[in-house]
Amino acid sequence: MNPQFNREGFAEQLRENGIAYIYLGVELGGRTEDPTCYEGKRVRYDRLAQKDVFQRGLQRVIEGSTKYRLCLLCAEKEPLECHRTLLVSRYLADMGLEVQHILSDGGLESHSSAIERLLEQLKLPSHDLFRTHKEVIQDAYRAQERVIAHENESDASSVLF
Repeated sequence: MNPQFNREGFAEQLRENGIAYIYLGVELGGRTEDPTCYEGKRVRYDRLAQKDVFQRGLQRVIEGSTKYRLCLLCAEKEPLECHRTLLVSRYLADMGLEVQHILSDGGLESHSSAIERLLEQLKLPSHDLFRTHKEVIQDAYRAQERVIAHENESDASSVLF
């Protein structure tokens, strides 16, 4: 879809400019092959986040952030339409890391501001009489996940072992 960002060519361009590139798509990608992470054909980020491979990917990011300035890349122009916001950034922010999203105009948006924008976009209240703010945010993550999460070609839940 975006050939300029194909892994090999992109890694070479970055290397030529003194920037290290590490692929963590297996660890932090939104297209797992693990059928237990699917509900029907659609991946469930909350299930994926519980997997050891995802947790190892988060740890690599956390460890790397102590030594380097990191950028987790995506082809999506809008952070709210990217699994890195709904899956990866969500857990990194919960672990206390400062997460900034680069917007299409080059500006930065904090993860918490992006999630508040998601609440507005979904017309969810910031405060609710019956739910905590955290519960409202969980609902927003889940609602947006149903819109953007990867759909497997086959019904992953029907795979027999």
